Amino acid sequence: MVLWKGVEPQPYPRLGVLGWLRLVVRLAIYAIVTIELVLLWALAKGLERIMGGDRMSGAVVRLWARIGHMISGLQLEIQGEEMAHGGAIVANHTSWTDIFVLHSAAHIHFVSKAEVAGWPVIGWLARITGTLFIERKPTEAKRQQEMLAARIAGGDKLCVFPEATSSDGLRVLPFKSTLFSVFHTEALKDLVWVQPVTVTYYPPKGKDKRFYGWWGDMEFGAHAKVILGLSTGGRVRVTFHPPLKAADYKNRKDLAKAADAVVRDGLRQTLGDRYEDDPS
Repeated sequence: MVLWKGVEPQPYPRLGVLGWLRLVVRLAIYAIVTIELVLLWALAKGLERIMGGDRMSGAVVRLWARIGHMISGLQLEIQGEEMAHGGAIVANHTSWTDIFVLHSAAHIHFVSKAEVAGWPVIGWLARITGTLFIERKPTEAKRQQEMLAARIAGGDKLCVFPEATSSDGLRVLPFKSTLFSVFHTEALKDLVWVQPVTVTYYPPKGKDKRFYGWWGDMEFGAHAKVILGLSTGGRVRVTFHPPLKAADYKNRKDLAKAADAVVRDGLRQTLGDRYEDDPS
């Protein structure tokens, strides 16, 4: 299991009796809470079909996410302000816990490749939280751009991870400009603001500096077991940077480069000496 140039994940630590107890209690609590909130979410969606909007179901998702990051042993810190209007939020990607963290910090809808919908657990989480799934087919491009334009015009904030994969949390991988193509079209560029967001994890005292990182072929179940069993006193900071107007950039590559620089500098500042440049 190798990350970039020889950087390997640390072996999963043993939970011990207290860790296993914490894991079981947290899973039980979250299972009960999730069942109750799914029922509440379904009721909210039903009312929204009659009344319009998505504020009620969005509030349920945000409550579910806040409980999720608490169950994960994370204290959330927020710096800066979420933009008030619709647009795109682009953030670095460290772990599956980013779903909880970003839903807790902002009113967002994730945008993801269609394959994620079929992933075990992660796909279910994505669907229930209102993720928009994008088909990477030329025949679908126009329809999907129209859908995204309508959502943004309606005030939605669409969140993407431009690295296109997750890291160990100590660096930012180069942003893929292709993921900005849907926001830098003739139909959208005058409408879209892109807000860079830096997500920084601080491990519990005594834990490895990559404790929350989930990357490569690391198994979700094994990593989740460690986080739910051993994460106590961890912190995560979400930093909202000033939004960038898509129309101010010549093309999607320039827009991606600008957003990359802002998020990267944000992580460098928040991590300090722990920050590591990508060796690739």
